[in-house]
Amino acid sequence: MRVWIDQDLCTGDGLCVDHCPDSFVLLEDGIAYVVEQGVILNSPGSSGSMAAVGERNMQAVVQAADVCPGECIFIELDDPVPSNGSA
Repeated sequence: MRVWIDQDLCTGDGLCVDHCPDSFVLLEDGIAYVVEQGVILNSPGSSGSMAAVGERNMQAVVQAADVCPGECIFIELDDPVPSNGSA
């Protein structure tokens, strides 16, 4: 799973940070950004800054997206491993 924030839609409420501080941060500009392994991905931001979400944070990231008043959190699921057809 990967996540990104559309900063143009972000209202700066910080609910995402409340739900998952490992994956989100609010910067001085009052806008939320994603975090990957402690690194803030704010350049370039938006879909250009997609963060991988660790398994332990997946549920919290989904909850953050659900409660976001700006509806600015976007989640992309990784493609499942293709089956080779053998059992």
